[in-house]
Amino acid sequence: MAQRRLVDYRVHRDVLDEDAVSELAEKSDSKTSLRKKVKESVRCSGPRLKSILLGLFPVISWLPRYAVRENALGDLVSGISVGIMQLPQGMAYALLAAVPPVFGLYSSFYPVLVYFIFGTSRHISVGTYAVMSVMIGGVTERLAPDSNFMIWDNVTNASVVDTALRDAERIRVAAAVTLVSGIFQIVLGVVQFGFVVTYLSDPLVRGYTTGAAIHVIVSQLKYTFGINPERHSGPLSLIYTVVELCYLLPQTNVGTLVVSIVAIIGLILAKELNSYLSKKLPVPIPVELIAVVIATIVSWQVDLAGKYGVDIVGDIPSGLQPPVVPDFSLFGQVIGDAFALSVVGYGIAISLGRIFALKYGYKVDSNQELIALGLSNSIGGFFQCFAISCSMSRSMVQESTGGRTQIAGALSAVVILFITLWIGTLFEDLPKAVLAAIIYVNLHGMMKQFLDIPALWKTNKVDMLVWVVTFILTVLLNPDVGLAASIGFSLLTVIFRTQLPRYSALGQIPDTDVYRPLEDYTQVRQVPGILIFRSSATLYFANAEMYQDALGEKSGIDITKILSARKKLEAKKKRHEKKVAKKAKKALKMNGVDHSPSTKEGESESEEQKDIAVIEVEAERDPSLLRAIVLDLSPVNFLDTVGVKTLRNIRKDYGEVGVEVVLAGCQNIVVESLESGGFFNEKVTKSCLFSTIHDAVLHLRSAQTQSQQEITGTSF
Repeated sequence: MAQRRLVDYRVHRDVLDEDAVSELAEKSDSKTSLRKKVKESVRCSGPRLKSILLGLFPVISWLPRYAVRENALGDLVSGISVGIMQLPQGMAYALLAAVPPVFGLYSSFYPVLVYFIFGTSRHISVGTYAVMSVMIGGVTERLAPDSNFMIWDNVTNASVVDTALRDAERIRVAAAVTLVSGIFQIVLGVVQFGFVVTYLSDPLVRGYTTGAAIHVIVSQLKYTFGINPERHSGPLSLIYTVVELCYLLPQTNVGTLVVSIVAIIGLILAKELNSYLSKKLPVPIPVELIAVVIATIVSWQVDLAGKYGVDIVGDIPSGLQPPVVPDFSLFGQVIGDAFALSVVGYGIAISLGRIFALKYGYKVDSNQELIALGLSNSIGGFFQCFAISCSMSRSMVQESTGGRTQIAGALSAVVILFITLWIGTLFEDLPKAVLAAIIYVNLHGMMKQFLDIPALWKTNKVDMLVWVVTFILTVLLNPDVGLAASIGFSLLTVIFRTQLPRYSALGQIPDTDVYRPLEDYTQVRQVPGILIFRSSATLYFANAEMYQDALGEKSGIDITKILSARKKLEAKKKRHEKKVAKKAKKALKMNGVDHSPSTKEGESESEEQKDIAVIEVEAERDPSLLRAIVLDLSPVNFLDTVGVKTLRNIRKDYGEVGVEVVLAGCQNIVVESLESGGFFNEKVTKSCLFSTIHDAVLHLRSAQTQSQQEITGTSF
């Protein structure tokens, strides 16, 4: 244990209340008017215009200063590695979005180039992401279910799905919801709403992504077993899907199941080998690409689709699609899903972006990230892409392979462009079961997040509760509704914490100006006759009544009981006075005494003095009795009208029973709230506010000493 270093520390100054502090510091009353603020915000100048342009187009600020010698090789290797990963992941995540695999490649190209221009993070890899894809899939399958595209097949004499019409409609739905989510992100970024991510705590995000991963796994089981369950929507849809999958298991396609098992085992073994050799290899082995190539060759040679009925990717058109205006008639049906997508996509991207920024010492602009992702999704919507975000696995590869700037992301888009233009058609025989296997293996990182539960149990049980509840709500209510419900629950935990704060009576560490809770320290001593009261939370309408109750408990004074007894005593006294006056009047009338006012008054006073007991106040109070209360408001960061009223009532009520109440540690915003809330008047001034607890204690003890001296002096 390190030895504590003692430093001589002395402060010599007068006791300072708020009036004295305002006078010494010369508090300024000047405030910038709203008109002046608006004028400053719209004022245009050369430097301001340059700052706006550099903020909106970050590429202008860093690309001219790009260090080719230091960064070019790392960015090149990183871009090629991430581009190779984008191929299988893009196609696999397109299955999650319920659109043809080639549109996953489009989503890995256009948005990435847009982010290269507008993004501020140097290391995250934007593109297709499992959670976003499964949320898109929920929308596309809800608005374009298989049942809407059933046609009669004369060959088989059965109803079959017109996959061409269905896929075309689902592409329209995906493009529409992507465009709307991008618009939401742009609007939020323009109005500087980047702080919305603060409502997505780390336990919430990790619990949410784990719950969404369960949806991803369940959605891919149909490709693993070669069965075709109906799409369920709404609450508990996941449970209904699992039940139906179990019911359809006897119809499993054995060939598809064998392909799935072989692919999963092979990918796991290759991933483990990759991890084992990671320190020896300059670039990770492109396991997924190798799996896709081998599976495609085997499928083509063996004819898995024809002989064994294994579902394959099918037609992959070469080249890029021309831009298409999304269907505006769909916007009203997808607006809720689009907002959920915009928040989830931004929350995941900014969380990972900040981790890398902190590690490498640069800044990520949260509002600009909103705009960058919004433009990526908005422009991508015109090119029939689906909503994108940041992939943790690709971002880790981009960083570990030497990527240092956004150039790596642009190069990965070039790799995707090359694949789309020339070699995309070679993967038409790829089994969808292999893509599902790639998704399963890539989700192992999310599955490891279950280990958060025991870790959070040891560190913070409320955070653990947020994680577990978020996971359960996401699984049961689907990712979109589950996110909203999880945020609501997370906010409720904050409210409950402020409603159930810790109330403490503070004492003084001997010979210091430091005060600590009496119940937590053995050497802390209570200041005689003074209660120092602190709440661990701010004071507002939700906990104002509990604040008063806790103060009464700590002080041992039941204000309600005392004031009630006093009122009863006063009422009893008034009734007695009326009774005495009535008796005196009756006696005077019977004796024929003059009813002059002076006589009546004298008679009444004499009768009253006989019948009413006079309570004499002790000349000197017991020093052990409570004489004053110091309310430590240092944890209070705002006051509403109920909080101000509560403090005013506390000071008034305790003052009526002879206990002085002062406030200490008030922040400026609290003082301003007290002023605007009518706390101060002719009798109550800022002299009852003190900068520190010690100032308040010294003031009260000085006042007690002076009062005792006056009492002692008058007794002689």
